[in-house]
Amino acid sequence: MKRREFIALLSGAAAAWPLASRAQKAAMPVIGLLGSSSAAESTNVIGALREGLSEAGFVEGQNLSIDYRWAHGNYDRLPVLAGELVDQRVTLIVTTGAEPSALAAKSATNKIPIVFVITGNPVSIGLVDSLNRPGGNATGMSLIASELEAKRLEILRELVPKNTLIAVLANPDYPDTDFQVGGLETAASDAGQKIIMLNARSEADLDKAFADMVQQQAGGLLVAADPLFNRLHDQVVALAMRYKVPAIYESREFVAAGGVISYGASIAAAYHGAGVYAGRILKGAKPVDLPVQLPTTFELVLNLKAAKAIGLAIAPTLIARADEVIE
Repeated sequence: MKRREFIALLSGAAAAWPLASRAQKAAMPVIGLLGSSSAAESTNVIGALREGLSEAGFVEGQNLSIDYRWAHGNYDRLPVLAGELVDQRVTLIVTTGAEPSALAAKSATNKIPIVFVITGNPVSIGLVDSLNRPGGNATGMSLIASELEAKRLEILRELVPKNTLIAVLANPDYPDTDFQVGGLETAASDAGQKIIMLNARSEADLDKAFADMVQQQAGGLLVAADPLFNRLHDQVVALAMRYKVPAIYESREFVAAGGVISYGASIAAAYHGAGVYAGRILKGAKPVDLPVQLPTTFELVLNLKAAKAIGLAIAPTLIARADEVIE
């Protein structure tokens, strides 16, 4: 090869490298993440999601881009944010913050694949046709937290066996609340347990709800599964501790924040699974072929320091059953 031809060949190759780089970048899949809360409040779940994606072979910033949209607790913004992700033509939408964000994404598109993590039953709220064959463009993880309320009531009664009245804190605007309350009322009736309902639609309602609980002299509190209370877990726990009421929650996060006891599925495990599912879809799988995953293990977590702070003695048998004891 002549020297002039060789130089021309090198020049052409050099010019092609930036084009190849831009083409590779343009081909990088983009996940649109739609969250009900904020980045600061979702650090743990985003970490678990990234671990699941990594397990599937995708690393943010290397062969994957994530476009974040946060509603900061303002659920009315979710449809707008979901629409923005659709307009950006993201490859896939992953939702955090339970049902509100999942429903907003589902309403925004019936074409872009959606992977959700919710607390309740996705069939009953119209996200999927069935658990085994989701249909449409959505699948994901359900913590079935709402279906565990009766079990949480049972544990709370064991925690405070001498109390005749138990309060239930619920959000009447949450899609699964009617199902939750119905199950709780049935379980309470079967056990001969009297319960009262405390409603909170926002952070501003919490003080009144707890004041009502104290006025009616409830001896225990069950905090229903709800993304609002998950987002406000620090405030809910602080109020329960201020009024020295034994409370049971749906997840370990409440107990780590100073709550007494929780029972439910691992939220981190659910988001890890969502990351794995997202990776499978990015590799070509269809949501319709990926059954909605339900938790297989549940954790009972106790905080003995918190119990001592409110003067609560926990039965040794309950401590022995705990999967984790925080001292």
